[in-house]
Order: sequence, then C-alpha cells, then structure tokens
Amino acid sequence: MSWLQRLTPPGVQKMFEKRDTPENLWVKCPVSGEMVFTKDLEAGQFVTPAGHHMRIGPAHRFKFTFDGDWTDIPLPEVARDPLKFRDDKPYVSRLTAARKKTGREDAMAIAVGSIRGVETTVLVQDFAFMGGSLGMGAGEAFLKACETALARRTPLVVFTAAGGARMQEGCLSLMQMPRTTLGVEMLKDARLPYIVVLTDPTTGGVTASYAMLGDVHIAEPGALIGFAGQRVIEQTIREKLPEGFQRSEYVLAKGMVDKVVARQDLPRVIGNLLRVMLKRPAASANAPAKVEA
Repeated sequence: MSWLQRLTPPGVQKMFEKRDTPENLWVKCPVSGEMVFTKDLEAGQFVTPAGHHMRIGPAHRFKFTFDGDWTDIPLPEVARDPLKFRDDKPYVSRLTAARKKTGREDAMAIAVGSIRGVETTVLVQDFAFMGGSLGMGAGEAFLKACETALARRTPLVVFTAAGGARMQEGCLSLMQMPRTTLGVEMLKDARLPYIVVLTDPTTGGVTASYAMLGDVHIAEPGALIGFAGQRVIEQTIREKLPEGFQRSEYVLAKGMVDKVVARQDLPRVIGNLLRVMLKRPAASANAPAKVEA
C-alpha cells in the first residue's frame, strides 16, 4: 500500500476503485458500426437500429416465436464419433467444446407451443454449434421433429441456420439429406403444413435438402441463402457476382423464397399462414397477443 492510499479515507478509496465492466455489455452492429446496449438489443429481438438481424440461438428463438410457454422435446441419442475422425484435433474434442459453449447436445432444438393460437412443432438450428452443420444428430433431430408433428397433428416450422453438412462424419452426414427429405414427405402425406424460415446463413447441404422443401419459404432480412459460397462461384464462372448476391432480398426477386419478413413480424405472419393452410378462422381480436421481450 502506498503512502497516498494510507492517507486516503476508506470511503474515498472506494469511490475511485476500478470497477469491472462485463465484456458483453455492448455489442457492435456489423452494418453501421454502432455500439448497442445489450439489454436494448435483446428487447429489440437482437435486431440492431440499422436493421441488421443478428444470429440467435434456440432459447431466444422460442421466446420470440411462441405466444407463451413451450414444451421442449428431447433429442434422440446418436453415435458420438462413428468414424473416429481427426483433423488438426479429434472430432470428439470439437463436439465437447461445442456442447460446452452452447449447453446443447447438437445443433438442433425442438419445442412445441402455440403460435398465434395454433399449436405448432418448431425446430431451430443453432449456428453456434459447429456452424449448425448437418450431421447424424441433426438428422435424427429433424426426423424427431417430423414424428412429433405427426403424433400431435401439428404443423412443423423449421428455422434453418447452417454452413452445410458436417464433414467430420463423412458420408454418414450426407445421408441425412435424403433422410430429412423422407421426413418432409411424411408431413406432406399427412397433409400437415411445413414452413421453413431461412435465417443467416443457410447454405450447403441444408439448402440442398429440407430448407428448400417447405410449403412456404420465409427469409429474415439480409440472410445469406445459397449452396456454394460466393468466392467459389466467382472462381468457377470467372465473373464478378452482383451486389447482394445470395442475400434474402436478391433471392426473393429471383423467386427462391416467398417472402422476406422482419423478426418482430414472424409470429404474426407464420400464425396467419398456418390458419390459412389449416383452414381455420382468423384469430379473434380478443385472442392473447404475443408478449414482446
């Protein structure tokens, strides 16, 4: 302790003590560079003042989508590392790190709840878990969501977010593409609505399978949607791609999606679509409204 600290009364010392500031107190908007207070960002459903839709996980997605409470559906168990794969680190280590980071077993989460009064099964893909990659766990979760919708006679709404197939599982990962397609066919045979909400990013094998097999395709503003990456395409065709290529607004203009909807409006739009598809009357004015965060 220095002589100045010894002479300074304890009460005055406390006033000038360095206080720790949480690292996530402010978030920088990738579009405008503006610093946004985290609590304000969450209150706005993680849409910045510039309109940028930030990536969110299943917990927030369920909270922003359902009318109120929801029921989580357990995911099926799958083999942890069927190929004993290793690149610069073992696949098991990558899985362990992803599970510790997200608190989830894999990239999918399933819940059943009400969207504007319509009981609905919702599947959310978490990009924070190894880029939302489609592996055995994700494939089994998709089929579980389809089976849940069939058992409860509910529509299925899927929020996609993925960089593609999980190549650490090799052909076992690629096999999930036709398997998820069979799940979609089961819903169609049962005449249950299947709506896909494409969020940033939705690419690779996910786009090549269940992400583009919906009855209706909705996209969040500015979401990256495509199969191959822009750099790969430019190198292949040896041409510069147009501004905004593979973004929601661009693919909407080309007929790849049906509608671009802001996150705050998704429950209303999805609820209206489900009522039309199920041939149910419109929600009454006295129906419970979504309580915003």
